[in-house]
Amino acid sequence: MITTTATRGPSLVPVKDGLWRVTGRSGAVLGHIERRADARGERFAARRIVQAARSIHLGEFWRIDDAADCFR
Repeated sequence: MITTTATRGPSLVPVKDGLWRVTGRSGAVLGHIERRADARGERFAARRIVQAARSIHLGEFWRIDDAADCFR
């Protein structure tokens, strides 16, 4: 399981295997990162919450750190 705690950026809180909640410094939920299988390896999909029931796809990345950078 991957757990990331950033001192200046967003924090990743494990929700379940392959899914992390992205929180800001204040504790507000910014979005989610989901690990997905790809023919070439694991990918990390980032989604930002824009309203209570809506999110937007930010992209898919080879590294979880790159996905987390979308939330800075």
